[in-house]
Amino acid sequence: MASQLVKTPVVGNSLIQLRQNFQSRRKSSSQHSRGSCACRLLAPRAEITTTDKAFRGAAAAFLSVSLFICQPASADLNRFEAAAGGEFGVGTAAQFGEAELRGKDFSGQDLRRSNFTSADARNASFKGAKLQGAYFIKAVTANANFEDADLSDVLFDRAVLNGANLKNANLSRTIFTRTDFGGANITGADFTNALVDKSQQIAMCRYADGVNAETGVDTRTSLGCGSRRKFREASPSSLEGPQVTESQKKDFVKSMPIYRQ
Repeated sequence: MASQLVKTPVVGNSLIQLRQNFQSRRKSSSQHSRGSCACRLLAPRAEITTTDKAFRGAAAAFLSVSLFICQPASADLNRFEAAAGGEFGVGTAAQFGEAELRGKDFSGQDLRRSNFTSADARNASFKGAKLQGAYFIKAVTANANFEDADLSDVLFDRAVLNGANLKNANLSRTIFTRTDFGGANITGADFTNALVDKSQQIAMCRYADGVNAETGVDTRTSLGCGSRRKFREASPSSLEGPQVTESQKKDFVKSMPIYRQ
């Protein structure tokens, strides 16, 4: 019994040592397996990154070569566009911004895409001139001569056209916002698709007449005036409209009730 009591602690110690050895081996094996797994996972990622870099480099090289090869064609296209001059042609694209142009003669000149912004062109002559796509923003063109001129697609924003001669002028698609036409001659002018203030349109419809010799468009039709009688009847304050006779006035007075004798 004594021997058994002495040997019991030895057996217990041996079991504890065996358990510790097993746990230590288990930890070492798990760490080794994790490291190997990490290596296995990292290895393919490195291979993919290298392949991706190679592909991107090849794509960049191909793109640079293709752009270099196509450069002469694009240069030819740019030269062609410059020669064409866009929608309104090359023209002169002259700059007359804020210039003093009183009485200047521009008759028959090619002034497409030219700039007359804030220019003083009173009494100037643009007879038969090509002014497509020109700018007359805040320009003073009072008493100027635009007879037979091509003023299509022009910007006349806040311009002054008092007393101007627009006879037989082509004003298609032209913008006349806040522009004054007081006393202007619009006989035969073509206002097709032009933007005109309502007050100016009403004023011009009172005397608009003629047909454009080049486009064959009636001036009143292009302004949207309608018939002369219909327009006058639609304007109660117009002195040119139908007038009330004296007999009609007397009949109206008789029809009124009498409240006091």
